[in-house]
Amino acid sequence: MAPTVIVEPAGRSLWDEPLRIAVHRLAPQQPVTLRAALRDEKGALFRAHARYRADAAGRLDLQRAPALGGSFAGLEPMGLLWAMQPDRPFWRLLKRDVQTPFVVELEVLDGHEPEQGKLLASAVHERHFLAPGVRRVPVREGRVRATLFLPPGPGPFPGIVDLFGVGGGLLEYRASLLAGKGFAVMALAYYNYDDLPKHIDVCHLEYFEEAVNYLLCHPQVKGPGIGLLGTSKGGEISLAMASFLKGISAAVIINGSVAAVRAPIYYKDESVPPVPVMRNRMKMTKDGIMDVMDALKSPLEEPKSFIPVERSDTTFLFLVGQDDHNWQSEFYASEASKRLQAHGKQKPQVICYPEAGHYIEVPYFPLCKTGWHNLVGAPILYGGEPRAHAMAQLDAWKQLQIFFHKHLGGKEGTIAAKL
Repeated sequence: MAPTVIVEPAGRSLWDEPLRIAVHRLAPQQPVTLRAALRDEKGALFRAHARYRADAAGRLDLQRAPALGGSFAGLEPMGLLWAMQPDRPFWRLLKRDVQTPFVVELEVLDGHEPEQGKLLASAVHERHFLAPGVRRVPVREGRVRATLFLPPGPGPFPGIVDLFGVGGGLLEYRASLLAGKGFAVMALAYYNYDDLPKHIDVCHLEYFEEAVNYLLCHPQVKGPGIGLLGTSKGGEISLAMASFLKGISAAVIINGSVAAVRAPIYYKDESVPPVPVMRNRMKMTKDGIMDVMDALKSPLEEPKSFIPVERSDTTFLFLVGQDDHNWQSEFYASEASKRLQAHGKQKPQVICYPEAGHYIEVPYFPLCKTGWHNLVGAPILYGGEPRAHAMAQLDAWKQLQIFFHKHLGGKEGTIAAKL
């Protein structure tokens, strides 16, 4: 009987679901190599491999068998996904169309030489981004350019605005997955998309206020306030929104800046100027990659650039990668916490992840340790170690759901039980 690959759930799953991968009908103690691959929508190939040994019955279960080397080692049931690396330098995995899945190809090869072993078995598995019943609604209302994802059922649901960082465009994969957890999530574009500005030279909060009001007025969004979820530049903007705008009850800031960066922030007759960029503080790694972590002047030296978080009545959760080299995320979260408390505001929750880098994504996305930075105009170091980063993504995904259910009036008990 030929070996077979067993993947559970069979055939398809949501991207943030764990998989159980097993191989049956091997020879007792047979050495094998497992390979996984997927192509993104730009044609880039992401791959990982690991060496294993079957048990005495000729079975291999990745939940029980440690990898003996390859892209990772040890007991890592999902390592074949989170350890994937691109065939293009400085490339980051993104899902651009959430209506189609990523197709993961799994191969089992005889022996421990991944490029030479005989193919013993293979399987194909689809990883989807829309849970059954989740509705995708394009939004083009006034100036707002976005996509709203609504959970199945009549609602109303806790509402969240989801913001990504530099590069712009409209990324929907986090919003679509989060809608499957009971939230009405609006993935919001703010530049380099449709008829929005191509570059972010200035940040006018009135645009974001329009988006917040749209969500608050939606019949399937429950009030009295909404949540913000922001990563990187999106985290900086989320802090500014929470500081200047009304109607925001809770905000999760993932590796965001507490100062305006590169572009001034305007709201009505007020402004926050950007902190200066100190190019002489940029370093070069031995691999020729720019390390820009110290390039921004401290907002403590430029207090006018410090976003006035003390004005906010929002409840905050800061998620911090302690090996973030894009900027000093841990320092920023700490200073925001100090400033809030100094003004009598609630102490925010800050969760720090050792050896996690800048792009803390949804679970099982591979680490982007180095990548092209549009504003720097060069590849930079984003930081992180693959396994620690993968574990941080798992925990961050759980923590932000618990936080939003608690502070936006969702089904906290249900989500806590599931997580």
